[in-house]
Order: sequence, then C-alpha cells, then structure tokens
Amino acid sequence: MIGLIITWLVTAISFLVISKLPIGVQIDNFGKALISAAVVGILNALLLPILTFFTFPFILLTLGLFFFILNAVIFGLAAILVPGFSLKYGFWSALIGSISLAIINSILLRLIAPFT
Repeated sequence: MIGLIITWLVTAISFLVISKLPIGVQIDNFGKALISAAVVGILNALLLPILTFFTFPFILLTLGLFFFILNAVIFGLAAILVPGFSLKYGFWSALIGSISLAIINSILLRLIAPFT
C-alpha cells in the first residue's frame, strides 16, 4: 500500500515537472497533478488492456511502437477528464507528455528506490 502511495506522489511530481517543460502540457497546481496522476493510473489499469487487445495487429506490425500512441491516447483522455489539466498542442502534447512522463517517472522512482 505504501508503494502505491509513493508511486502516486512521484507521478504527481512528474506531472508538475512536465508542466514546466515547453511541450504544451499545462497543470494548474499540485492538487490537479494528484488527480491527474490518479486518473492516468486508473485509465492505464482499465482502458489500456482493452485498447491493447483491439490494436494488437498494429502493435505487432510496428514492433511495439504503437504503444506510444496508446499511451498518448490515455494521456489525452486524462486531460479531457481532469479540469485544470490541458494540452496546448493536442495530440502532439499528449505524445511528448506521455513519453516525458515515463522518463521522468523512471528517473524519480529510481532515485527514491534505495529509501523505500
């Protein structure tokens, strides 16, 4: 349970870092980042397996690169669902934002791993 809360907080911090980058992702405050992190987590748990099932031929054809598109779709849906979380450049902000989220999340989780 503690690991889930730590991952949620790290993801929220990652969202704040991403909102400071010039890629078009805008988040109002830390509260909205917490909500955005929770919504992305829920969408990843519920929607990503369904999308993966239906787009499996595209995933095979692109050797897995289509997962970037699926992650951008999840990221964009979260921006639609959470007020205070917006994408300035639409799909491109979602694509670059989802890639940035994965990279920053990995770095931050790797940095705090010795302390947990």
